[in-house]
Amino acid sequence: MSGHGNTYVPKSALAKWFESRLPLIGLVHSSFVSFPVPRNLNYFWTFGAILIAMLVSQIVTGVWLAMHYDPSAANAFNSVEHIMRDVNYGWLLRYMHANGASMFFVAVYVHIFRALYYGSYKAPREVLYILGVIIYLLMMATAFLGYTLPWGQMSFWGATVITNILAAIPVVGDTIQSLLWGGYSVGNPTLNRFFSLHYLLPFMITGVVILHIWALHVTGQNNPAGIPIKSGKDAVAFTPYATIKDVFASVVFFAFFAYWIFYQPNYLGHADNYVPANPAVTPAHIVPEWYFLPFYAILRAVPDKLGGVILMFSAVLILALAPWLDTSRVRSCNYRPIYRQFFWLFVVVCVVLGWLGAKPPEGGYVIAARICTAYYFLHFLLVMPLVGLFETPKALPGSILETVTGPGKQVGGSGMPVGAAAAPSSKG
Repeated sequence: MSGHGNTYVPKSALAKWFESRLPLIGLVHSSFVSFPVPRNLNYFWTFGAILIAMLVSQIVTGVWLAMHYDPSAANAFNSVEHIMRDVNYGWLLRYMHANGASMFFVAVYVHIFRALYYGSYKAPREVLYILGVIIYLLMMATAFLGYTLPWGQMSFWGATVITNILAAIPVVGDTIQSLLWGGYSVGNPTLNRFFSLHYLLPFMITGVVILHIWALHVTGQNNPAGIPIKSGKDAVAFTPYATIKDVFASVVFFAFFAYWIFYQPNYLGHADNYVPANPAVTPAHIVPEWYFLPFYAILRAVPDKLGGVILMFSAVLILALAPWLDTSRVRSCNYRPIYRQFFWLFVVVCVVLGWLGAKPPEGGYVIAARICTAYYFLHFLLVMPLVGLFETPKALPGSILETVTGPGKQVGGSGMPVGAAAAPSSKG
């Protein structure tokens, strides 16, 4: 896949001169125009483009909001209200940024589950997949830091809880906590640090995304069948085939995004964050944003503080081990009937953990969280290795072309199966 040639030929003398000194247009052409992609990709493969669009949206709105935000404990809350009330279209920028974080995680969770279902982490895509996990970790850090910036009640106490959790890490925990606090408790220096890091991390994410795309163009894209491209008929050019699909899916996703901005802008937030931070009053229930709730449930499922911290971080890091824990030689769950059932059970467990993370840590909620936490880790440590050894997968298709046209059919120059019935003529 990485060996596909550059078909760009500059036409004008200026283009030839520029290309001979900086082959930028040729690089873009070979990567996003002539790059071959499997012809059987479905709409789950459009979420990569959606995530890039969301990253751009978050950076643009974030930079604009930073021009009006005051990162001080005394003025942060009022500066957010100033953005909402006094800055031209400030309410729109703020709602786009706040709800954009949620939409970003909606897209990334679909992207992750798609990779797990279709085995996109398997060789030779291990580095590509691990870079994706790194992006996810950076996203989580960026989202948490951004959640603290309004300096409302939930922001303040969320920062307090998380920084206290970090103190449980042996040897370095107290040092990390002191560096983040900038003093003896969460306060003005903490907010300054969080704002600086929140502004910096999206650009780090952009750098890793570039590496992620680079790795993708070296190994090529996976596909729903999980088999490699074997001939030119298995693939189509990235443009226009994949780009049209990506643009259409992005438009649909942004329409969904617009619904939350204009009709439910505060639904995914917390009412306590519209109350200024008060260190003397603790909220009845301290809960993070919805996209952190599964990991928050895992943290609270363990009675030991250090044990909970270890499991919470391990729940993310274990994703990076999937290429080596999965022993099956078949990538796609479409051809793995037994493992497919376990995969959907895993998805249900993740959703239930999210629901439990929003509940108080008491009674049956804690018991259910412990059961779901146990299965979460057993899925990677037990199910993936054992099912791959004993499962008998279905027969794989002979080529990607077969998954589109059916076995034994050929594709003509128009891209239609040879021998396909023509549409009836109106003239008879």
